Amino acid sequence: MNIALDSNLLLRWVQHAHPQQSVTKSAMKNLELGGHDLCLLPQNLHEFWVVATRPPNVNGLGKSGPETTSLIKQFRSAYQLFGDIPSILPEWLNLVSTYNVLGKQAHDARIAAAMGVHGITHILTFNGADFARYPAVTALDPYAVAAGTLP
Repeated sequence: MNIALDSNLLLRWVQHAHPQQSVTKSAMKNLELGGHDLCLLPQNLHEFWVVATRPPNVNGLGKSGPETTSLIKQFRSAYQLFGDIPSILPEWLNLVSTYNVLGKQAHDARIAAAMGVHGITHILTFNGADFARYPAVTALDPYAVAAGTLP
């Protein structure tokens, strides 16, 4: 099964001092050992770029553009990227209209739309509540997955 990696997992992967880094790596390893394929969506890479290149004093990582480009290339070489295709836009519009999605939550709706179009049903995320409104999306908690609870 393909399992999307949310932006927060990508960010924790590169934050060596972050307390969630070890659970991130354990969860990802357990999924791969369980025969699952971890995958990426462009929206998650966009969100990664925003946080990675934002200064630390505004909750970013303060990385340079070239350093962030290198990290994204590493992610792309390790995991399959499911690209943006025209059918994602109408699916996104359907989701934001159906579930009355407003403001920043529209970013997660775009992830849910891309997942639906590409037939991806699960996402590994520290923010499972962000996807709770979408019945076709199953959010996997990294702590549970790291502890051995696999889909």
